Amino acid sequence: MQNQLLTLVEKSSMKAEPPKFEIGDTVDVHVRILEGDKERIQIFNGVVIARSGAGTREMFVVRRIVQGEGVERKFPIHSPRIANIVVKRSGKVRRAKLYYLRERSGKAVRLKERFNTGAALVEAKAAKAERRAAKIATKKAKAEAAGK
Repeated sequence: MQNQLLTLVEKSSMKAEPPKFEIGDTVDVHVRILEGDKERIQIFNGVVIARSGAGTREMFVVRRIVQGEGVERKFPIHSPRIANIVVKRSGKVRRAKLYYLRERSGKAVRLKERFNTGAALVEAKAAKAERRAAKIATKKAKAEAAGK
């Protein structure tokens, strides 16, 4: 009875469709910032290194390097302060938590890319279509040049 009541209360404060992203993804987190009576959106971008919790208590940690110093922020997924989460690229990882990135610096922090979700997939398909169109155009140009 008490458990059902708790889930009912939690459901009301959860987002209808939470954003889909995984550990290793590079994301832009759009955070609403209140300054006096004004509200603005600040973007925090970095790599998702951890997810934890469930339901309304689900959190994720985003890490980025600012002026050579590692900065991590922990966000609740269902917070009304989170306006949007945009996946920029998907990293190929074999761990649930990427805390090992804390000890690394420079190029060692980079993750291999996984081409099955997000903006990276769209970019990869567009580049492939562009290459195909360029190849066809060069074949047509060669055929016309040979025919004249």
